[in-house]
Amino acid sequence: MSKNTLMGWVDKRFPATKMFKEHMSEYYAPKNLNFWYFFGVFSMIVLVNQLLTGIWLTMFYEPSADGAFDAVQYIMYDVEYGAILRYLHSTGASAFFVVVYLHMFRGLMYGSYKPPRELVWIIGMFIYLVLMAEAFFGYLLPWGQMSYWGAQVIFNLASAIPVYGADLLDWVRGDFLISGATLNRYFALHVVALPVILLGLVVAHIIALHEVGSNNPDGVEIKANKDENGIPRDGIPFHPYYSVHDLQGIVLFLFVFIAVTFFFPDGGGYFLEKPNFEPANGLKTPEHIAPVWYFTPFYAILRAVPDKLLGVVAMGGAIACLFLLPWLDRSPVKSMRYKGFLSKVGLTVFCVCFVILGFCGVKSPDAYFLPGLTWKITGQICTVLYFLWFITMPFISKAEKTTTPPTRLTVSH
Repeated sequence: MSKNTLMGWVDKRFPATKMFKEHMSEYYAPKNLNFWYFFGVFSMIVLVNQLLTGIWLTMFYEPSADGAFDAVQYIMYDVEYGAILRYLHSTGASAFFVVVYLHMFRGLMYGSYKPPRELVWIIGMFIYLVLMAEAFFGYLLPWGQMSYWGAQVIFNLASAIPVYGADLLDWVRGDFLISGATLNRYFALHVVALPVILLGLVVAHIIALHEVGSNNPDGVEIKANKDENGIPRDGIPFHPYYSVHDLQGIVLFLFVFIAVTFFFPDGGGYFLEKPNFEPANGLKTPEHIAPVWYFTPFYAILRAVPDKLLGVVAMGGAIACLFLLPWLDRSPVKSMRYKGFLSKVGLTVFCVCFVILGFCGVKSPDAYFLPGLTWKITGQICTVLYFLWFITMPFISKAEKTTTPPTRLTVSH
């Protein structure tokens, strides 16, 4: 049976060729996409890595308080290639957040949350939330000291809720203290429930994106300028142009990812903390409890507020504000290229504060960032600046003077 006959048989029963045309060969993307547009593709690569390595790790893992830590040690030292699989998964978690944060930064820089892409942004933010939950539950599974005590800190946030806090704390732990029941519960969520939700959101994100079309550094809507055949004049088919172009970035990314996995898997204690190589002990508190690096900006915001309940509200609000960006930004232009000076300064300060908050979250609050300036005070200053960006955005973006973007795409930048 020839290929054409086989595809004809498949197409009568499943729209394979139609889907390929709609989402690849006849999906027109802007011709000026630059380096920043690699990171969406990289996130798909890391997602596949996490799913495949996670399946293999699950085959040898035991979700119990007595067996979890020993199961990880068994994987590391007795399972053939087990250490590589474990490091691919743990490094992949950090790589996932690196590429997602850069992907989100590109969206902020080029206004990819503005009409008609509000839903694309919101679905992307839900992906980010699920990814955070997935990473936290996975962080609990090695059942090391930092896994146990980090979970203790996060779970105890539920007790800050008035009236129902104590009952809610018992519910999220599944017991009166963090135990095997807690571990088993979040193992099920980590390997079954959340991956299914994550995959569904990723598919929805791509469908929504292809419905409205990709944004570009100029913020020009290529669908507004079509030729007599209905083809965007400033667009090129995603396949083969971008599918082949992205292979260059993928190869370079995989070189870096594999190099880190093989030669620097603990990331200097940021990817895999040293206390997590010790079994969980509820009677021995680590000297300094801090979450893994990709949670630390929000942990620093939590810690910057003296009141426990207000700290939880601030931490949740720091993420909720990102959902509101499509309505907070009132600028008539999308791309930062054509916005005013204050918008550019605001985004720069916001990003710098986010990075500094990340460092604040892993440092002891009483240690000094600069002479006379502790990490706690630094975190409080950066927290104020973080929220100030969202608060002032509606006024600055509406009032500032912008330059007129081109009507056709430019490729000279």
